[in-house]
Amino acid sequence: MDELHTADDRPPWDGLEGTERHAVCVAAAREGNRHALDVLVTELTPLLWHVARGQGLDKSAAEDVVQTVWLAFLKNIENINEPKALVGYLVVTTRREARRTWTPNKRETHLSDEYAEQLESDTGLPEDVTLMDDRDRRLWLAFGRLTTRCQELLRLTVLAGRAEYRAVAEALAMPHGSIGPTRGRCLTLLRNYLETEGGSR
Repeated sequence: MDELHTADDRPPWDGLEGTERHAVCVAAAREGNRHALDVLVTELTPLLWHVARGQGLDKSAAEDVVQTVWLAFLKNIENINEPKALVGYLVVTTRREARRTWTPNKRETHLSDEYAEQLESDTGLPEDVTLMDDRDRRLWLAFGRLTTRCQELLRLTVLAGRAEYRAVAEALAMPHGSIGPTRGRCLTLLRNYLETEGGSR
C-alpha cells in the first residue's frame, strides 16, 4: 500500500526562498535534519566554489576550500546567531580560507608539450582550437580589466549559474534590486573591453 503524504509531510522550508529558506534549513539542521543540510549544500556550494575560484585557486583547491567551509559550518552550526545571514557568513569564511590556502604554486598545472602531443584531441581541427583559444584569451584579458566588484558580481551571477540573486545580494551586501542593473553595466563594460582586445568574434 502506497504511503500517503499530506501537507504536514512537507519540509518546513518548502515554498520559502532566499534568506528565509536558509534560516529554516539551518534551524532544521541543528535538530539533526540531514535533508535540510543537503538542501543548503546543494543550493549554496556553486556560489561558494566560484567565490573560492575568484580568489585565484584552481579547481581542485577550490573544491577543498568549499569542503573545509562546510565542515566548519557543521562544527559551528550551534554558534550561528543570525541564520538569515548564512550566505554572507559562508562567503566571508570561503574568502578567508581561500586566501589562507592560496599560494602561487597552487595554480592549474599545465601539460608539457611532449605529453600533450600524445593525447587525443576531442576539440576538433587545430584551426578551431586556435580560434577558441584566441577567443578565450581575449575574453579573460577583458574580464581582468573590470573592477574587482564587477568581476565578483559576474562570477556569482553568470559563471555560477545556479546562484540566486538573493544569495548574491546578501553575499555582496547589495540591494537585491540593484543586482540586475549593476550586472548589466558590468556586462556592457566587458563587451566594450572585449572589442578593444580585438573584437568579439
